[in-house]
Amino acid sequence: MNVLKAMISLVIFWIVIADVALAQEKGTYRFALLRQNDSVPRLDNRNGLSWYRSLKHLYVSENNQLTLGGSWRGQAESFVNEEFSTEGRQDNIWFLNRLLFHAHLKLGDRFETFAELGSSLIEGKNNLSPVDKDVLYVNQLFVAYEISSLWTLEVGRRNIRLGSGRLVDIREGPNVRRSFDMAELRYHTKVFEALSFFSVPVRPEPGAFDNGQWTFDETFSGLYTTTHFADDNYLDAYVLYQKEDGAIYQSGTDNERRVSIGARHVGTVKGFTYNNEVVYQMGSFGNQDISAWTLSLQVEAELKVLGKDFDVGIKTEAISGDKNSTDGKMNTFDALYPRGAYFGRVARFGPSNLIDVHPYVNTTFNKLSLEVDYAAFWRYSLEDGVYGAAMTLDYPSLNDQRFIANQMGFIAGYRFNHAIGVELEGNVIFPGPFLRENNMDDTLFHMVLTTEVKF
Repeated sequence: MNVLKAMISLVIFWIVIADVALAQEKGTYRFALLRQNDSVPRLDNRNGLSWYRSLKHLYVSENNQLTLGGSWRGQAESFVNEEFSTEGRQDNIWFLNRLLFHAHLKLGDRFETFAELGSSLIEGKNNLSPVDKDVLYVNQLFVAYEISSLWTLEVGRRNIRLGSGRLVDIREGPNVRRSFDMAELRYHTKVFEALSFFSVPVRPEPGAFDNGQWTFDETFSGLYTTTHFADDNYLDAYVLYQKEDGAIYQSGTDNERRVSIGARHVGTVKGFTYNNEVVYQMGSFGNQDISAWTLSLQVEAELKVLGKDFDVGIKTEAISGDKNSTDGKMNTFDALYPRGAYFGRVARFGPSNLIDVHPYVNTTFNKLSLEVDYAAFWRYSLEDGVYGAAMTLDYPSLNDQRFIANQMGFIAGYRFNHAIGVELEGNVIFPGPFLRENNMDDTLFHMVLTTEVKF
């Protein structure tokens, strides 16, 4: 309870302080998910600045400036029947705190460096995952140099998100974000962008400045392009290569070399917005040849009901699984580095060996946003198991049942301003025949309350 009281006190403090400060600077700053992309105006000098802007703009000179910022996110999360079972303790509520603090230095129009420290803490949870706790770590630290109007070079540690985040995302849902030590070269015009990169994933550890790095037993590289046909119509095409030693699937553990070739098309036709993606994977897993694929379809329309706008949409995916563990072929699709909350913050099923249908409705009432969704899950292959969000084999194939579960969820969010928000998410999962025959037959309940303050 002391942790909860501290969280409430801190939230109230920042609401009072940040609301006053940001009210004075209304419209000046816009904070992005990746804070290096914040909209922060350049200043000629620091004369006459309010106390907030004086702290924000620590250093200003002609064509140069150093700005500071950060965020705090607190979460209270709880499960009932976490593993689809009433056995064991059910009062499992835990509290997560994530603090990020950054400094962004821009020298002229071509050079910049960005440094971001993080501290992700948790209390009340016994079985910690690598994404729950990291006492003190370097989340991002990179330099960028604009070689010309067309080319930009970046080197260092970064959070990255490609496309819609289906394959590569910053993992915003969990307590510890995903970072890569990488070098990247960007080419960009008004209608075409290309990103080539080589990276090593950073392995989070729970202590201070002890994250694993530069082991090279896992690397990730590729070329990602975007062609813009119009503001609301563009095509992504990419080739990605992942090397991972000791990968684990239903068919066993071995070294993996996987190539992903994909395309994603986003557009609008007669009031309908679509976001469709197809990926084919090849390579090797030990002495097996990889042949895997996924097809993702999403369509959304804005409807007016009783004078209110509602976004109504449906997502559906078919994701391949292994057909036969002895045929010399690996058919399990690997989603690489997706967001941890792929199907909601409950994150019980990951995007491998899966068929899902996911309708949803969302709307906003001034500062209040609401979303209600439903998802149904099936196994694509009866010879393969069901994988978790971190590509772990959480539910091995122990029966011939295809239907996994029904999931219902909601998200209610309220934004006091562009810097302060509160969100409540709830999920209920009803086990299907696959889980029930594995002795996991109790309904799972999940709730998470999130407060975030950016400054």
